[in-house]
Amino acid sequence: MAYQNKTYVAFDGDSDIHYFRLMQAWKQNDNTPFNFHDAHGLNYSNDSSLRESILAQLRKRFDNTRRFVILVGNNTKFLRKFVPWEIDQALRRGLPIICVNLNGSRQIDYQLCPTTLQSELAVHVPFQQKVLQYALEHWGDSHKQYAAAGKSGPYSYKPQVYQQLGL
Repeated sequence: MAYQNKTYVAFDGDSDIHYFRLMQAWKQNDNTPFNFHDAHGLNYSNDSSLRESILAQLRKRFDNTRRFVILVGNNTKFLRKFVPWEIDQALRRGLPIICVNLNGSRQIDYQLCPTTLQSELAVHVPFQQKVLQYALEHWGDSHKQYAAAGKSGPYSYKPQVYQQLGL
């Protein structure tokens, strides 16, 4: 699809929605370059919907998705309802995956990262606006190069990137 330009953000809706709301606030703030296209704004599903109905709505969101962000919090690894399905969709579609560590870790946190992502090609960053913006702008190209070379596993940015970003 030529119009795939959205960023799909997966997270624990019970525990971590405030982080997603903060990302939305970063996007709306005119004084910052932070930007992402929210795939969640494409259609609406509510918790009272039947599972298949919700999955149908989520598939529509994925159809217009260019990259996948997962907010990795204390409970993300243990979620069983929708997040594992969302991860599977991102992997099947070959989407660049950005794992955002809510605990501030700059690399994969094996204690919290969902098991299915631990050996997959993904970049792991802390929940910080500047590095998340950097990942949104740069990981897609890096992902494409690494995937073409048959590489996999967790990636993280070198300290120089954080210094460059003033972090």
